[in-house]
Amino acid sequence: MQNTFTDVLPLSRRTLLRYGAAASAFSFAPGFVTSSFGQDRSKTLVIAAPATPLSLDVENSLSPGTIDTVAAFYDYLIGFGTVPDSIEGVMREDLEPRPDLPGGYNLKGMLAESWDYAEDGKSVVFTLRQGVMSNWGNELTAEDVKYTFDRKFEVKGAGAFMTFVMGLPDKDAVKVVSKYVVSFTLNDPNPILMIVCGHLANPIFDSTKCKEMATADDPWARSFLDTNVAGFGPYALKDITRGQQMVATARPDYYGEKPFFETVVFREVPTSASRLQLLLGGAVDIAQNLAPTEMKSLDGNANATVTSIEASQMLWIELNTAFAPLDNIKVRQALNYAMPKDEVVETIMQGFGKKMTTFMPDFYPGATAEFYDYDYDIEKAKALLAEAGFAEGFSSVLAYNAGIPFEETIAIMYQTALKKIGVTLELKKLPAGTFFDSLVKRSEPMIFNLDAPFTPDPGFSLNLYFHSGSFLDFSNYKNEEVDGLIKTSLSTLVKEDRFAATTAAQKIINEEAPWTLIANPGFQLAHGKDIGGIVYYTSNRLNFQDYKRV
Repeated sequence: MQNTFTDVLPLSRRTLLRYGAAASAFSFAPGFVTSSFGQDRSKTLVIAAPATPLSLDVENSLSPGTIDTVAAFYDYLIGFGTVPDSIEGVMREDLEPRPDLPGGYNLKGMLAESWDYAEDGKSVVFTLRQGVMSNWGNELTAEDVKYTFDRKFEVKGAGAFMTFVMGLPDKDAVKVVSKYVVSFTLNDPNPILMIVCGHLANPIFDSTKCKEMATADDPWARSFLDTNVAGFGPYALKDITRGQQMVATARPDYYGEKPFFETVVFREVPTSASRLQLLLGGAVDIAQNLAPTEMKSLDGNANATVTSIEASQMLWIELNTAFAPLDNIKVRQALNYAMPKDEVVETIMQGFGKKMTTFMPDFYPGATAEFYDYDYDIEKAKALLAEAGFAEGFSSVLAYNAGIPFEETIAIMYQTALKKIGVTLELKKLPAGTFFDSLVKRSEPMIFNLDAPFTPDPGFSLNLYFHSGSFLDFSNYKNEEVDGLIKTSLSTLVKEDRFAATTAAQKIINEEAPWTLIANPGFQLAHGKDIGGIVYYTSNRLNFQDYKRV
């Protein structure tokens, strides 16, 4: 079975729809934490989240809850080493390219204890740790790695895109060499093969348990893995009740460092105001997705705080080139000049994050803002519209996600700014499920997007959003030269050539402006002051095993 872009299209729509499914209602009572989660509160981490995971299988969903929980139950072949962040007491992945190291980065072994990466970039051989047990008591072997990637090709979930960017042509590219040795062989060099092995969507499954739970109608155990886990991570699943909570317990037989927290409770609390109150009352340790004003209210609080970290998350508006006049470059440029980015960050986002000046996270290797020239300038926007033949303006529609409160406020501010250049903007408030359907179908002229490329590489990032064949090219952007430059960046091991290609691509993309840039919101963690051990990951996930009480 060959791996192509078209393999990815149908399932990605499903993934995004599940990501956007509306959370169910929940009401809580005082004392719910202690009554539900055992006696030793000091060893219990309680998280108030907008929703429980939509699935525990990354092939079914990459919903926020899934992203936050999957790394607790599953481990990966390798991961990035960590370095201190600029924020005291915080660590983050070491993203600095290291051409002197195998795979080009500071990587640490997880399920793999060592690896032999070929100099030509066409293969890697992993030697697995021995004696590593799953949460079901089955030992890790090369068969588990082989099964995991076979499943990606067959299920065509998020892993279909992963195998594509890894350059795996088919299932035969992954071979069992011996009980604890597995090889990956490519047709062409791939400079990001190693770092994609550690991508959040590439956990290793316990094949013995999965095969045991498979049926004739469900040969890859999708139903089982939707609400259960079969992995080699530090936590086991105790129970999950969607719309209420998920409970995880630390595994005493985990091969690595044992987590500080013996129990983790991931509780659904749909409203941010309720999450804030639970944090202030000490009933929870982490409150996710607070509004900027709510986070600001924690300034000077004796018991809770917000740790604000530079992050890969980006907020922008897709300018769908399939709709006139958004097919006109000068119109798209004008729409960028009319976005009051600084005001958005300072007032709506309350200073959390910063204005967006690049078409990928600006701290990723190879990212550049040297071509950026889209600060707020109404007169320049007017002039560009006149040059495009729209001196009197035009009308369009901007859709936004009702599930992300600040999008509505930004939309209103942008609507007001666009009136100054003669553009009439109709605002379309969409429920979360409808929103993601519209995003994936590309059915709106203009629509918000809040996302991040999890793999810190310029070729990966540009390929994800701007290659004309990508399932995430929601602006319908097409440029053959950019496609070629992206291909070059993903098929050579020479760093200078790779970055020259991605720099040239960024210059073109910046000029042709398929997005209206807004902001980099950052990673904002609202937590009790007794919570430490914070590590930032480019997937913007919580990592239960990192946290500790201080």
